[in-house]
Amino acid sequence: MSQTARIKIKDYDYPLPEERIAKFPLSQREQSKLLCLQGDGISEKKFFQLPELLPQNTLLLFNETKVIRARLNFQKETGARIEIFCLEPLEPSNDFQIAFQEKPPVVWKCLIGNAKRWKTGELSMRIGQEGIVLKARKVKVLSDAFLVEFSWKPEEISFAEIIEISGLVPLPPYLNREAVEADKTRYQTVYARLDGSVAAPTAGLHFTAEIIAALHQKGIQTGKLTLHVGAGTFKPVVADTIADHEMHTEKIVLSLPTLKHLLQKIYDPVIPVGTTSMRTLESLYWMALKLEGGDLTFAVEQWDPYRLLPPPGFDPAKALQTLIAFLEENKLDHLKGETRLMIAPGYRFRFATGLITNFHQPKSTLLLLVSALVGDNWKRAYDFALAHDFRFLSYGDSCLFLP
Repeated sequence: MSQTARIKIKDYDYPLPEERIAKFPLSQREQSKLLCLQGDGISEKKFFQLPELLPQNTLLLFNETKVIRARLNFQKETGARIEIFCLEPLEPSNDFQIAFQEKPPVVWKCLIGNAKRWKTGELSMRIGQEGIVLKARKVKVLSDAFLVEFSWKPEEISFAEIIEISGLVPLPPYLNREAVEADKTRYQTVYARLDGSVAAPTAGLHFTAEIIAALHQKGIQTGKLTLHVGAGTFKPVVADTIADHEMHTEKIVLSLPTLKHLLQKIYDPVIPVGTTSMRTLESLYWMALKLEGGDLTFAVEQWDPYRLLPPPGFDPAKALQTLIAFLEENKLDHLKGETRLMIAPGYRFRFATGLITNFHQPKSTLLLLVSALVGDNWKRAYDFALAHDFRFLSYGDSCLFLP
């Protein structure tokens, strides 16, 4: 771990003028620019050309998480506005899919904007014309957030319906604007299915149904996995070295058929769509290694890859076989776990052979991940993008990295 831990985050900085941050998406998803880095060569393409740029027999892995309308704006009788940002469910269930179907009361871990103005008491809001009343009560103060209990009437409505009606799209803070109506569809991938993210897996925002059909026509196979993106994805690295940066925890889900599909394609190019898919994919190896050692938590810690020593012969195929055998023996159809995996220079990739991603913030863990894959070529790629009018960050243009 020592060499990776000593990485200085200042070495992963670059100048990003405010005007280069894409504040709004293009009207047509597939018209974004695509920076293609293949080996040491860099070229500018359009995203709709992706099917002809991918290697034969590629397996693309998509994160099918769905962005929830996580921001709830309450107003006190005094006029003070309190924003509650829902991060993850805790009671009665911490499983996202179950939690969204729950009836009141429910408890969520939340961030609270203007928290100093909400010392005690209950917040309340009326929702639309339906006569729905939503109430919030602060239950506990945590080191980095709050526990908030939500209740509502009529009680037969699910929490999913409540936030769908009353919540706002949780745009990234660096966009510095309020959500507009178009964000409800554009800040969501076309294949989003499972509610749970408070930030979009933005590499997927460029895909359309037509591009996915063109990929299949070319023989490119696709698979689905889930990582529910937390607000920690925007957490800046403020420490001088990454040893002092604490990675956030995110929940992941993979089906048994996806694991078997991945095992079949183990010797073909495997390209995750987005850093979230990358972290999910690579976490599988470390989950399997810990399972082999008797650890049934299915939780990957930040520094596991840099301190755990795999036994001889424990290759990626063996890792997948270990996970598949466990699920089959226990009659489970999904692998559920969580990851704090830090992928940084010095990391050895077990599954991923490339990456489709957007451009990331300076001095971010996502930029460290890109550098782990392509080395110092990330600097050349970003210099090229800045010189050729590429748009940056969540609503910006995209990259295809084939090192």
